[in-house]
Amino acid sequence: MHLFVLATLMVLHLLIVLLIKFIYSTFWIPYKIQRHLYKQGIRGPGYRPIFGNSPEFKLEFDATLNKPMASFSHDIVHRADPCYHKWTAMYGKTMLFWHGSTPRLALADPEMIKEVFLNKSGHVIKVKLPPLAEQLFGKGLIDLHGEKWSIHRKIANPAFIMDRVKAWVPEVVESTQEVLKKWEKGIRERNEIEVDVLKEFHILSAEILSKTAFGSNFEEGKHIFELQDQQALLTILALRTVYIPGLRFLPTRDNRMRWKVEKETRRLIRKLIDREKKAGGNQKCLLSFLLWGGLPVEEVIDECQTFYFAGKEAVAIFLTWTLLLLALHQEWQTKAREEVWQVCKNDELPNADNLNDLKIVGMILNEALRLYNPIPDLFREANQNIKVGSLDVPAGTQFYLPVTATHHNTEIWGEDADEFNPQRFAEPRKHLVSFFPFSLGSRICIGQNFAVMEGKIILAMILKQFSFELSPSYVHAPVTYLTVQPQFGAQILFRRLSS
Repeated sequence: MHLFVLATLMVLHLLIVLLIKFIYSTFWIPYKIQRHLYKQGIRGPGYRPIFGNSPEFKLEFDATLNKPMASFSHDIVHRADPCYHKWTAMYGKTMLFWHGSTPRLALADPEMIKEVFLNKSGHVIKVKLPPLAEQLFGKGLIDLHGEKWSIHRKIANPAFIMDRVKAWVPEVVESTQEVLKKWEKGIRERNEIEVDVLKEFHILSAEILSKTAFGSNFEEGKHIFELQDQQALLTILALRTVYIPGLRFLPTRDNRMRWKVEKETRRLIRKLIDREKKAGGNQKCLLSFLLWGGLPVEEVIDECQTFYFAGKEAVAIFLTWTLLLLALHQEWQTKAREEVWQVCKNDELPNADNLNDLKIVGMILNEALRLYNPIPDLFREANQNIKVGSLDVPAGTQFYLPVTATHHNTEIWGEDADEFNPQRFAEPRKHLVSFFPFSLGSRICIGQNFAVMEGKIILAMILKQFSFELSPSYVHAPVTYLTVQPQFGAQILFRRLSS
């Protein structure tokens, strides 16, 4: 009896401690941070216990799915970042909102954003992915921190220096030629062909990534990409809800699917690694750098997961919006084509030596990234109390850095910020943080050089061979899943250029 009473008291004590911790973290800390920032003039939709403002995010996102845009307007902040657009109109561009009990401070001033990106004190860190999202991206560069991140970055960096990237040009050209031959065949049969370039570019970028990063071909990597597409749908669900600790270990239907997909993805990547080991290393591919750089096999698999998804997705979306913009703005399509003809005379194809001569093509790609950047926002976190601009920011506050909104800010870009005008990139930008499609600072995207090279080659080859315009079946509805993409696909009509 005495032992029973003692055990009961111990359980009650534990429950009381857990309750106090719950109240402290769920009520006291959030309201304390909110009050601290409110005193400095920061406003927002207000904290709601446990869920924060997450339900509003879901409502606003669902609203965008049900209402396409009336015309092809480039004013897309209200669709790519609907809650941010709504709340900044109500509370100002620097404002506070909540993801569960986590405070998120949205910044709009370029100087403040710059301070966050380039902070060297060690007090600003990258926000960790929710545990349920790790199964898609792996525990690679995108989610590593501290010394481990430094080691991985140092090993992967040599694969993405410009000279090494240029060595991949032949693979990009070869893969693109295969796609263009397929389009050419369709045009011969029907004079023109309608192509959903969103689907085509996903396949093409997957093929290129398989060859350049992993020394394989698309058929070998196809199953991995299919598995990651399944995982992406599950990740979207996870990112749009508040993570409840321990929930990922319960055998729910979604969790069982996550476990199954992750296990199979890692098995297939391990097969590629085993083949690479037997081959003795291919110094042209990323997998070789990771494997022979000294990373344990499980960490190599994590990095492969990251590059497989991020590399394929970002380039496919980036190129899709570029084609849609040129299909709509024929005058710039003509200017770019004339440049390509001048740089790549006769039957010459883009190569490592003439890429830098494609100035107009580069300006167009930058303008596409400005108007329709695949990633609508980025996050950082203060791990100690810090000062940003004139604000005293409490530890534990996340910084919400709105890429799309900054790229469309009329105070930075002028009254024509929502118009397509590649000419704006003919001159150097006035402010570092007016344009940051690949992030900034030490965590800038490691694949930036590769993505730009890939974009230039593919666009130049398409321009040289085809003219194109929007299909009547295209419906303009930018929406943010994991990336900002056309909700109903990207249908474009292609015609063979006259000889």
